[in-house]
Amino acid sequence: MKNIFHIDHVNLGRLDLNLLIAFDALITEGSVTRAAERVGVGQPAMSHALGRLRRLFADDLFVRAADGIRPTPRALALAPPIREALSVIQGTLLEDRAFDPAAERTFLLGMPDSIEVFLLPRLVAHLEADAPKVRLRVRSIDRFEVLDQLDRDRLHLGVAGLLTEGGIQHKRRRLYVTNYLCLYDPARLTFDGPVTLDDYLAVPHVLGSPRGDARGVVDDALAAQGLKRTIAVTTPHFAAVPFALKSARLMATVPERPARIFAERFGLATCPVPVALPDADVSMIWHASYDWDPAHRWLRETVARLAVPL
Repeated sequence: MKNIFHIDHVNLGRLDLNLLIAFDALITEGSVTRAAERVGVGQPAMSHALGRLRRLFADDLFVRAADGIRPTPRALALAPPIREALSVIQGTLLEDRAFDPAAERTFLLGMPDSIEVFLLPRLVAHLEADAPKVRLRVRSIDRFEVLDQLDRDRLHLGVAGLLTEGGIQHKRRRLYVTNYLCLYDPARLTFDGPVTLDDYLAVPHVLGSPRGDARGVVDDALAAQGLKRTIAVTTPHFAAVPFALKSARLMATVPERPARIFAERFGLATCPVPVALPDADVSMIWHASYDWDPAHRWLRETVARLAVPL
C-alpha cells in the first residue's frame, strides 16, 4: 500500500501550481478563452499552459468541440483530485487572513497619466479616510513595459488599457470599458453644428503618446478608410494636453473619463469622435506571486471599486 503521507519533494517540486489552477479553469469553463478570463491571464498564456499540461500528463486532456473544448477520460479522472487539492490549499493557507487597512504598507502602482488623472484622486481620498498609513508610489508606465516591471518586482500592480499579453504568471482583471471623445477649446475652435469628419481632418491635432509615436488608435481607423489627420504635436505627458489646447487651435482625441475631467477643469468642449473607434478595455494586472497576499488583495479590491464610474 502506498504511503499517502510520503511527499516526493524532488518530483513534486517540478510541478507548477499555476498549471493545476489552469486545468481547473479549463475543465470548469470548457473554453480556453473563458478559462483565461476566469484565471485572469491572456488567451495565449492559457494555451501555453494547456500545452504544458498535456506534456505533464502525457495526454491531450482537452479536444476541440463545436462549443469549445471537451475533456478526455484522463482529464475527467484528474478533475476531482485536482479540485480537492486546490480546495485544501485554499482552505488551509489562504482563508481567514485579512489585511488591516490601519497597518503600514507601501504599494508600487504603475499607470499612464491618462488613467492617473481620475483614479489617483479617488485613491488618495480613500486612503486618507480609511487607510492613512498606506503609502502609494505611482510610476508612469505604458502597456508595453508593464509586464517586465511586474516580473522584476518593480511594480505591485499595473493599470492600463489594451493589456492583451502576459504569461501564466500574470493575473489580469478588467476594470471597465472606455471609448473616446474629441476635446478642444471653444474659444479657439468653432463649428457649425456637430463636428464632422471633414471638420476633424481640417484641424491640427495634439496626441498624447508615451513613446512619442505620431500614430494612435484614431490613425489606424482613419488609415482603414484611406484618410489621415495632421498631428501637429505629440507629448509623452497626457496631462499636458489640455494646456496645449488652451494655447492653440488644436484638437485632441481623449479617453472619455479624462476628457470630461479636462473639459470641466479647463473650460474645454467635448464632442463625439466622427470616426468609429473600438472600445478599449482598461485592466489591472499583477504578478501571480501576489495573488493571495492579503494586502495585495485589499489593494486590488480597492482599485476595482474606485474605478467604477460615479
